[in-house]
Amino acid sequence: MSMAEFSPDLISILRAAQHIAVLTGAGVSAESGIPTFRDAQVGLWAQYRPEDLATPEAFLRNPKLVWDWYAWRRGRVSQVQPNAGHYALAQMQQRVAQFSLLTQNVDGLHQRAGSVGVIELHGNITRVKCSREGIVIDRWEETGETPPRCPHCGAGLRPDVVWFGEMLPREALLAANAATNTCDVFFSIGTSSLVEPAASLGRVASHRGATVVEVNPTVTPLTTHATFSLQGPAGVILPALIKAVWPS
Repeated sequence: MSMAEFSPDLISILRAAQHIAVLTGAGVSAESGIPTFRDAQVGLWAQYRPEDLATPEAFLRNPKLVWDWYAWRRGRVSQVQPNAGHYALAQMQQRVAQFSLLTQNVDGLHQRAGSVGVIELHGNITRVKCSREGIVIDRWEETGETPPRCPHCGAGLRPDVVWFGEMLPREALLAANAATNTCDVFFSIGTSSLVEPAASLGRVASHRGATVVEVNPTVTPLTTHATFSLQGPAGVILPALIKAVWPS
């Protein structure tokens, strides 16, 4: 995408913005080669639905199976790199007075690209926590058990991600709502705008008068609410937009 294809109004709004909030979804990670959640089942895991492996009930029923699936997914995440869209957002953060990055992704690629203060709505697959106490655990004794046990209470460890049927982390949700209600520009990037409560954030921003910019290859339920709809991959659009708005 060339710089000439961006609306001069959008460029002016971004240059004047004091607080930009950004919500990213699976499409951003997919550009790095991470399959979306529902496309993640291949090989050994093709016989399972993701919903059957990402619930508290599944963990209670077969904790080893769930742990092994997430270990496999962590391995895949470790093999990919942030893409141009991730790096462009890290650059944007350096150019505005206040910047809030909200993500539905659990892969940590934003942080690896240099973004700081990322609000993780669905947790992070690279972390594990105690299934009983909910505290993040960095080290544990390897006894050969799967999953390993919490060194504090002995309960099984689980990935620090939000499963179906679980509430989003309270602090992350409060921070996301605060950013949505105070920003002057809201970006929705690479998300289907279908999974609540994140799906409603763009509409909330629109209703309160913020400029809403959607970056997505396809039309979503948010598109009609967006002030600007930029159709295409984030890894192409965002670097070009950064160059157009902040050329130096």
